[in-house]
Amino acid sequence: MPSIRTFVPACRMAALLFTFVALGTALLKAQTEGSDIVVEASPQVFATMCALDAAGFDAAESTLAEMPARLTLRGDLLKMQGPATSALRQFYREHALANSADTLSRYISFALAAGPPPSFEFDTDREFLPPDVLSIDGFQSVLAPFYKEAHLDIRWAKIQTEYDPLVGRYRPAVRQVVTVANAYLREVERPSSGRTFAVYVEPLVGARTNFRNFGDKYAIVVGTDPDARIDAIQHAFLHFKLDPLVLRYRPLVDIRRDLLNVAARAPLLPEEYRSDFVSFTDECLIKAVELRLQHLSRDGLEAAMKEADGSGFILVRPFVTQLQKFEKDEPAMSYYFPDLITGISVDAEQKRLQGFVFAPADSGASPNEHATGAAAAQPSELDRWLEQGDREIASQNGPAAIATFQTVLAKYPDTARPLRPGDRIGPFWQGR
Repeated sequence: MPSIRTFVPACRMAALLFTFVALGTALLKAQTEGSDIVVEASPQVFATMCALDAAGFDAAESTLAEMPARLTLRGDLLKMQGPATSALRQFYREHALANSADTLSRYISFALAAGPPPSFEFDTDREFLPPDVLSIDGFQSVLAPFYKEAHLDIRWAKIQTEYDPLVGRYRPAVRQVVTVANAYLREVERPSSGRTFAVYVEPLVGARTNFRNFGDKYAIVVGTDPDARIDAIQHAFLHFKLDPLVLRYRPLVDIRRDLLNVAARAPLLPEEYRSDFVSFTDECLIKAVELRLQHLSRDGLEAAMKEADGSGFILVRPFVTQLQKFEKDEPAMSYYFPDLITGISVDAEQKRLQGFVFAPADSGASPNEHATGAAAAQPSELDRWLEQGDREIASQNGPAAIATFQTVLAKYPDTARPLRPGDRIGPFWQGR
């Protein structure tokens, strides 16, 4: 009779094989069966990008070579005339920012928060909307008439088939991300969980990648090249998988908060992590998992961890060590996570980093570059602040979220109304 120690790995391999098959099938049927993981084109994102087309936004027109009908539509929208179109253009001029990435970011947030056309009604009260959506408050009231005036329902019905090949190219890439990540974490998707992860394909966003999570809704908007976006999709999906664990075991995480004082000495550490240890821990864990998924050589792994240390992500190295132990054990990450955290010694890390020289601010290194050297799409400063606020709200840290959004409003005074101490945080942004 086989021992339990030999039987359990065999069961685990069978479970992983089941995961591969089940997830592959689920993703292939995502649109028809309402899976919690979808890859598709979004009517809301399409309509929003059409509105930006008509307003003269500098869209990534060069990405439409394979979509002649969409390219023609963009030209038609630029030439459109009418009262709704005029009102739309006036609204856009009044709300445009100097940085086009910042401008696009706000409209993508709107598209991900809005309900379906033609009304684009939000599924939550206005006072609970994210600040970057409130920064273009009133856009819904100009988009809905424009949608009707431009007959975007008819145009979408005609043009949607041009999106299908591009969506089809993304599905194998997303299936690979989901399968590999779940296999590594030894997790199986539970479609009834209520949590959703969506990859929306919109060629006009070009090389820009926009990732948002509102509570249990995770979405990433990507352009035309699945190969170029695969790292960003994997990073977003790992957030989808690991964010709840970091929040669930926050007391264990907070015990190690003193390490943030060490990390904060790094000039390259992004501002949003300097006062949010939970988000900092989460990001370090995700970076560590990404390194393990790359199957780097010993020298390559050491170089990547050294780069992470230099950029201030000092928990990547101890997380890699703990992940190597996880890989040799049996439980799924959702059960093993407390061991992963308790395996990190504050004293040992403080001693290791005593006198450590972090990379200087002018070193040219980017904390968001992958160890392979390929630069990921960099979020704008406004994006980073808003994502920090998202994380603070998801972790139910109201005072920190208010402080973050007050900082946003001080630097971007037209972004949204101020959030005063005591303002209620709405359910649309609520985390676990």
